[in-house]
Amino acid sequence: MKNIFVLLLIISSLASFAQNSLSGRIRHADKDEAVVGATIFIAELKTGTTADAEGNYKINKIPTGLYTVRVGFVGHKTIEEKITISGDVVRDFKMVNSDNSLEEVVVTGTMKEVSKLESPVPIEIYTPRFFQKNPTPNLFDALQNINGVRPQLNCNVCNTGDIHINGLEGPYTMVLIDGMPIVSSLATVYGLSGIPNSLVERIEVVKGPAATLYGSEAVGGLINVITKNPTKAPVVSADVMATSWQEFNTDIGVKYRIGEVANALVGVNYFNYSNPIDKNNDGFTDMTLQNRISIFNKIDFKRTKNRTASIAGRYFYENRWGGQMNWTPAFRGGDEVYGESIYTRRVELIGNYQLPVKERIMFQYSYNYHNQNSVYGNVPYLATQQIGFAQLLWDKTVGKHSMLFGAPFRYTFYDDNTPATMANDGRTNKPDNIYLPGLFVQDEISLTPTQKLLLGLRYDYNSRHGNILTPRASYKVSFNESRDVLRVNFGTGYRIVNLFTEDHAALTGARQVVIKEELKPEQSWNINLNYIKKIVLQSGFIGIDASAFYTRFSNRILPDYDTDPNKIIYDNLQGFSVSKGISMNLDFTFASPLKILAGGTLMNVDFTENGVTTRQPLTERFTGTWGVSYEFQKAKVSLDYTGNLYGPMILPLAGELDPRPDMSPVWSLQNIQFTKKFDSGLEIYGGVKNILDFVPYRNIPFLIARANDPFDKNVQFGADGAVLATPTNPYALTFDPTYMYAPMQGRRTFLGVRYLLK
Repeated sequence: MKNIFVLLLIISSLASFAQNSLSGRIRHADKDEAVVGATIFIAELKTGTTADAEGNYKINKIPTGLYTVRVGFVGHKTIEEKITISGDVVRDFKMVNSDNSLEEVVVTGTMKEVSKLESPVPIEIYTPRFFQKNPTPNLFDALQNINGVRPQLNCNVCNTGDIHINGLEGPYTMVLIDGMPIVSSLATVYGLSGIPNSLVERIEVVKGPAATLYGSEAVGGLINVITKNPTKAPVVSADVMATSWQEFNTDIGVKYRIGEVANALVGVNYFNYSNPIDKNNDGFTDMTLQNRISIFNKIDFKRTKNRTASIAGRYFYENRWGGQMNWTPAFRGGDEVYGESIYTRRVELIGNYQLPVKERIMFQYSYNYHNQNSVYGNVPYLATQQIGFAQLLWDKTVGKHSMLFGAPFRYTFYDDNTPATMANDGRTNKPDNIYLPGLFVQDEISLTPTQKLLLGLRYDYNSRHGNILTPRASYKVSFNESRDVLRVNFGTGYRIVNLFTEDHAALTGARQVVIKEELKPEQSWNINLNYIKKIVLQSGFIGIDASAFYTRFSNRILPDYDTDPNKIIYDNLQGFSVSKGISMNLDFTFASPLKILAGGTLMNVDFTENGVTTRQPLTERFTGTWGVSYEFQKAKVSLDYTGNLYGPMILPLAGELDPRPDMSPVWSLQNIQFTKKFDSGLEIYGGVKNILDFVPYRNIPFLIARANDPFDKNVQFGADGAVLATPTNPYALTFDPTYMYAPMQGRRTFLGVRYLLK
């Protein structure tokens, strides 16, 4: 009898075990579509499954009990719930996108809204939360955490800089705000540091030529700053930060309504650094003193049939100076105490209006005014640049063809007090005026549910260079229910000569500017192979984003100062330049509150002229970035460890006797941050930047050449103009602050407060 009882008990238990199950459907929260490949994992049983093509899932043979069920997918926030399993339990889940989501909507690659996963053009997306892992006061500094993108400082004194993409110099990177080309060439020197993070909703990065849609300057890649939508923005946002170097940054955003007509967002950013520091004891400031304010206002109008209409404006003012520690404004423009002083004023306007017609036709426009009053020692540089831009876009879908037709027009005005804008007679001022009308067409063809082909062609007429054509082609194919995506992109780009330069040699002396009549625009062609793979694990996910790229430039335009000492001659180099390499980004998301982002790029950038190949200066062969985040969920405290690593690069020596190293070392900037969150929307954060205390002036004789004689009063020259070695100038150098590759700030602490009222 006892054996029969035990047998019946076992049979009963097995029957109960077999009957229990958990099933349901997993969908996107913002659209009724299946999340194909999402994982459902029962922590206590260490078992799970994945959702099928319809988003359905089912786990059988679950013992009766209370379990922790986790639902996850790459690029989405993990769902964790306690569920009692008894019998057949049906539970549906809705997933929302997380920061840096693979499913997030992008617009840069094709100029129309499309999910990142479906875009034929590989695009990288970065949200404010990504940049908050290493808080910075401006966009220029924030980009250091993006793999393959490096902010490059070009001057020890004034801290001018540009942005390199895959090793290509700043002039080849186009920076847009809401898709509008208002970050002009003049503004790239100082204007990027004036874009506050507070107005950024996300940043989209395209690596490789994008001239078919965006025209000149988008040769090496582009960075599109998407500003916040007033309708979706928080009611109040504030971010205040200070560092041990006495840097102070304040971001404030307020949303308001204009009756029933519109929603609006106003943002104010203020940054101040007024503490001269000279830790390397060369008599010069280690960091440029800055006092700047940026005021931003964006208005979204409510219209019938949900048509779009928005307008945004920004005013920017900055006063910065760097130089000898005893410099004051009284020495501005003189030759007693050296200083580089820059006053910058900018006004920007951006608009977007959908025409009241049946077809989807958009009218986009922008305008910017940039005024700069600068002195470099005793050399004044006074410049004004204005850019007006207007564009009609017609978005039309016919069957499997999603077409885009565009008619852009761009006008650029530039004037300064240098010979760059002087007429051939050497006496008359002749501002630079460029008219650039164009047409482009793009056709995105859905060949099959898993394959897309994108074809594009752009025609521009440049008032200086004439007719320019830029074709483009992209192909995307998805495998394994979109867990594997392969993209192949081919495109061309062009860049017209930009007479603006802040090379100190161009600002010294009365040189005549000569532009060769046969001058041709720089041209490039690029091929990019991109592969994305999502690996689903029982306890997390791994996202892989790998690319191989090759770009070849011809007709490279550079100013020639050597042929004739009285002239600046613009001509095409008799050769070509090549940028090639491989890049990979890894995204690790685990069931535990640990997240790892890591990336690396191996590349080679060189140029060949007259059969001689030379590696491009100030360009590293390898670079890496990482971010490790861990959240202590009960305490609501998060830890972020971020950093980057750069390989050696060729540095600009000032002569054959220059004792400074001609190569930089391998260097790294690493940071750590703790953040405490409160239910009220308050966050307190703090940490240490540059924890390794790396600075470029260690273990070298000096950083700035002839810092003791910045006006070259004691430099002797030979009959041929060459510098002579003397007892007081044994290395035959002149004053030169361009030996620069890394920030001068060492280890420093920071503390900040954020507040968000939704």
